[in-house]
Amino acid sequence: MNCLIIDDEPLATDLLRSYVQRVEGLQLIRCCANAVEAMAALRANQIDLIFLDIQMPKITGIDLLKSLAKPPKVIFTTAFRDYAVEAFDLDVIDYLVKPIPFERFLRALSKVYSIQPPQDPAANDYNLLHDFDASYIFLRAEREMVKVYLKDIVYIESLRDYVRVKTIDKEIISYNRIGYLEQKLPENKFLRVHRSYMVALDRILSFTPTALRLRDQTIPIGRNYKNETCRALNRNNILFEST
Repeated sequence: MNCLIIDDEPLATDLLRSYVQRVEGLQLIRCCANAVEAMAALRANQIDLIFLDIQMPKITGIDLLKSLAKPPKVIFTTAFRDYAVEAFDLDVIDYLVKPIPFERFLRALSKVYSIQPPQDPAANDYNLLHDFDASYIFLRAEREMVKVYLKDIVYIESLRDYVRVKTIDKEIISYNRIGYLEQKLPENKFLRVHRSYMVALDRILSFTPTALRLRDQTIPIGRNYKNETCRALNRNNILFEST
């Protein structure tokens, strides 16, 4: 697992680096002192996990995370407890308060590994073919892998470490994070509109500036997702007023 440390405090960076080096299978790609360095590192490398400070010069860790369309998994590492609620609204894995004991670091890391998708041969990300109508994904539901055609998905709801996938004819509860599915599903067909919801663009029947209606379900538009929702709907020739 490739990771990035983003922190402007050298002592904190050194401590985290020493922790990472003690964990087999965790590869430190780079340490960055600010958001500008971090953006360059993210563009140049495949990053799976970020250890992210919040209070940094010019651009905070929270603002940096909000700016990423498809962020890696994130563990906040900060000296301030005040941002915990906002951090978890951004679907981060954990929130570590400095000074960080190694045991607490390991507990946070165990959450990352616990939400990794199953590695069954039948559970490859998805079979995205040239014909979208024939594309499908396998989802683990209890003890079996269930085949779901992407064209049938109406919306996906986060249930913390699980997701509810609503299709036109059934509902599946699967051990997956919504952020993982957001990275894997085609962005021209699916849109994250709330920290707890992702929708199929073709299933939108009507909308207001604060909600979308999909058949029998009304999906809220999160404050942090409003601008991207506006842009996505306009790209799909749907007039949307963001005010």
